[in-house]
Amino acid sequence: MTTPPSEWMQDMQNTLRSLQRQTITFTLPVCGAAGLALLLVAIRSPQPFWGLLLAAGMFALIPLAWQISKTSYLWAALLLVGTIWGYVIAIAAFLKLEAVLFLLIIPVGLCTLMLGIWAGLALLAASTILLFFPPEFLAFLTPPTQVSVSIGMFATWGMLWLTLYPLLNTLQWAWDSYRTSTAALEQARTFQSKLQESIQDLGAVTAQLKRQNEISHNLRLIAEEERRAKQEFVANVSHELRTPLNMIIGFSSTMLASPGVYGKLPPKLLADLQVILRNSTHLSELIDDVLDLSQINADRMALAKEQVNLRELVDVAVTAVRPLFESKKISLEVDFPIDIPLILCDPTRIREVLLNLLSNAGRFTEQGGVTVRVTATQAEVEVSVSDTGPGIPLESQKKLFEPFQQADGSIRRKYGGTGLGLSISKAFVELHNGKMWVESTPGHGTTFYFSLPLLTPAVEPVSLMRWFNPYQSYDDTRHVTKFPEVDTRPRLVVVERGTVLQKLLRRHATDANLVVFETLDLAVKDMVEISPQALFINQSPIENALEQLKEPGALPEGVPALVCALQDKDPRAGELRVADYLVKPVSRDALLAAIHALGKPVQTILVVDDEPEVRQLYRRMLDSDETEYRVLRAGDCVQALEMLANEKVDLILLDVSMPRMDGFQFLSVRETLPELRDVPVIMLSARDPQGEPVLSNALAVAYGSGFSARRVLECAEALMNVLAPGEKK
Repeated sequence: MTTPPSEWMQDMQNTLRSLQRQTITFTLPVCGAAGLALLLVAIRSPQPFWGLLLAAGMFALIPLAWQISKTSYLWAALLLVGTIWGYVIAIAAFLKLEAVLFLLIIPVGLCTLMLGIWAGLALLAASTILLFFPPEFLAFLTPPTQVSVSIGMFATWGMLWLTLYPLLNTLQWAWDSYRTSTAALEQARTFQSKLQESIQDLGAVTAQLKRQNEISHNLRLIAEEERRAKQEFVANVSHELRTPLNMIIGFSSTMLASPGVYGKLPPKLLADLQVILRNSTHLSELIDDVLDLSQINADRMALAKEQVNLRELVDVAVTAVRPLFESKKISLEVDFPIDIPLILCDPTRIREVLLNLLSNAGRFTEQGGVTVRVTATQAEVEVSVSDTGPGIPLESQKKLFEPFQQADGSIRRKYGGTGLGLSISKAFVELHNGKMWVESTPGHGTTFYFSLPLLTPAVEPVSLMRWFNPYQSYDDTRHVTKFPEVDTRPRLVVVERGTVLQKLLRRHATDANLVVFETLDLAVKDMVEISPQALFINQSPIENALEQLKEPGALPEGVPALVCALQDKDPRAGELRVADYLVKPVSRDALLAAIHALGKPVQTILVVDDEPEVRQLYRRMLDSDETEYRVLRAGDCVQALEMLANEKVDLILLDVSMPRMDGFQFLSVRETLPELRDVPVIMLSARDPQGEPVLSNALAVAYGSGFSARRVLECAEALMNVLAPGEKK
């Protein structure tokens, strides 16, 4: 807070008064000297009385002025100035000497110094009046003396004024600066104090934040562990459910497809088996829905996008659900304009969305019908499925897209369903950067909407024809460039003989331009011209590829190379070197189709599974085929190896999860045995089909410029973040 100027002046005057009070102390010795001079003059005078009296008065002035100055500077100054002024007048009158009056400049000067400029001017005026209008005791004054003394007093006052005016202004400026500096110092001290408090508070907040970060880190680790436990639980539950379902569906489908294998089965039993198969298939679909939802929540659901004609997807979905509508005698209409452009989407997922919406509409509609309507704008295409069903209350619409939720329990009991379809459909749409919503009025039906973004069309150049006169002749002198359009997307060179790595990259690296070569030699020849951002090599074993990359000039400088070993069969087989990979529940048709797809005659088949019922199931499926197979059965992989030492087989049906030695370990042992290396294997697993199967058990990276120590550490840290997230502190 700034001090007002009047207070500054008062403080300055008080300080000046304290300095002026010291001038009285310096003046008193001068008064003592003057009294001593008067005493000497009085002694030599013929009439010493008046001189002694004046000297005594001067000596008395010293202690009196000293004492008064302790209590009042003003009165002490007035006493001192008045006494000296009076003494000069009295001495001049007593001695009849005009020259003594020149001493009047002393009281005028003291008054100006002690009491201020205006007080000195007042004493100067009084002295001047006294000189020019003298009383009787000064009647001896002559005009030259009067003028000379007046000029001396005015000159003294003027010089003092010229000295004091800038001095006082400078003092005021210095005082103002002092006050400003003092205020700034106080403010700085206040800010420093607040800064110290803020630093202390910040330290306390930092300590709390550190503790919160530690707690958050621990909670994140716990959440990560819970997520892994959840995924493991889902996978384990999937395995545990798929194994008995494999038995139920397998035996049921085999009995229905080839009842002659079991003898003559009564029609009622076949009808019951049909019910068992239908409900088992429904339970299998429910497991797939739960696994889909688990993968979506874990952000591990990949999309295989391609340019799709939406009309074809709608027609396929309508054709699939039309028997349901015909059985309930309700209509199913499609309103599809002819000008709908192609969309970039995963056709399988969008078809599942349409099937789910149409199936729900058909199940919940008893009278009237369902209408599928498609509209498009410049940015998106919108699909709606409207029904004339009972409608959905507003409070139920809010939770409709949550997992395991339906409009209400009574609807679920009446129409069936798990409450997962809409949740999964909405997630599929949102994976395409679209959105899904519902509009419904109880008693007036329900409409489900979902929208998908369209490809951004090329912006047409603004026409400039409005600037030309249509009646003026015009020669077309435009220059048509001969340069071809250049693809500016990052280029990735892929070296593989199959297509599995290409499919993975096209699915996950949609913004990349892939250049494919069958061999590394062909890729190296064109690598310099292509200037790729990275090189991907799919070759087994990967050691051979690394040896090729070590050759001079095999890898351009600055181009990283990633080497893996993926098989072009089912991507879940990966580097397992198996003929096929079937996920339980395995149907009879799927198993026989995999065997026929081998392209070679098969007579002897070894079934390896630790459950006798499963071995019996596969035996029944194989017996139902037109081809007669010789079926050998082993309870685990160890027994299978013992049997293979004495038996020659054409195919091995291998389960993944078994005691003592699992299917992967069996494959590793098979690679070391030349007599078994070429025997085809079909793996049978109950693991999550939508998870991330093991594609390769090794991954290698090469870099044309070599790896520095810093880059090795950076790559190691990146791998730790990918392979062991949440474990680094």
